[in-house]
Amino acid sequence: MKKAPSGVARLAPIQRNRHTVGMEYVSRAPRPPLNELIDDLYYLHGTPPYPRLTLPPSAAAFLIVNLGPPFHIGVGAEAADYIDGCVVSASTQALEFGYPPDTRSVGVHFKPWGLAPFVPMPAAELRDRPATIEHVWGRSAAAELRDRLTTAADVPWMLTLLEEELMRRLRETPDMGLVRQASNVIAATRGAVAISDLRDSAGVSDTHLAQRFKALIGVTPKRLARSYRFAAAVFSVNFAEPIDWGAVAHGAGYFDQAHFGHEFRAFTGLTPTRYVDGRRRFLREHPGHTLDGWPLPTD
Repeated sequence: MKKAPSGVARLAPIQRNRHTVGMEYVSRAPRPPLNELIDDLYYLHGTPPYPRLTLPPSAAAFLIVNLGPPFHIGVGAEAADYIDGCVVSASTQALEFGYPPDTRSVGVHFKPWGLAPFVPMPAAELRDRPATIEHVWGRSAAAELRDRLTTAADVPWMLTLLEEELMRRLRETPDMGLVRQASNVIAATRGAVAISDLRDSAGVSDTHLAQRFKALIGVTPKRLARSYRFAAAVFSVNFAEPIDWGAVAHGAGYFDQAHFGHEFRAFTGLTPTRYVDGRRRFLREHPGHTLDGWPLPTD
């Protein structure tokens, strides 16, 4: 069995293991300073509940290192297969994932600003354009990382190896404090904050704030606020009960139900009714599944 490097424990303080029919999901929070940039490192293995899942636009960025057969991602009219994995910043379009029967990967769920210190290009270049690991870190580095992860002794060791790789690639990023602070305000208010207040609090111009957000997150502060507000509205819904969409819209700070309905279609391509049908189908067919919560069955 391979040993952990000196000074590195095998498990982080937070460990979440979920086993559902046909699928295993293990995740943990990273150690400082990565915890300021990353929500969790994870391992996913097994057969997904549906061959294709639709992931609505999200404020978060993610990285997937693929260890199994290629998986498929479609964005709008564009689609591609990914062998080594992919990197995506905050998205503005739904992503359609096509999973192989025996999917296996390790990955990272970044905070909205968290991807920037690990990639050489502005986050906006990765918005709605999944890039391969090879494109971002180079062919030899991608191959070496996949080989180390594939031959790791166990899942905790895989997550430690990925954490080490991220620590090695961590670099200083201009205006990280500015973007992180403004993003935290957006998150804390669930998107219900005036962008002018963020600008005034930071002491910068609208243009500078928008430019730094696009460079580090991939979207403007206004778009990030929209993402948080929409997600807050969706996660406030109990899909097992009758839904009062007017109350949901009001609680999330939308002007009216029509405004909320417009945002629903803009973010998901679906009406609220069709979205609920998909969510209830997931709950009915795969209650408590590892992947339930945000993705929807595409078929």
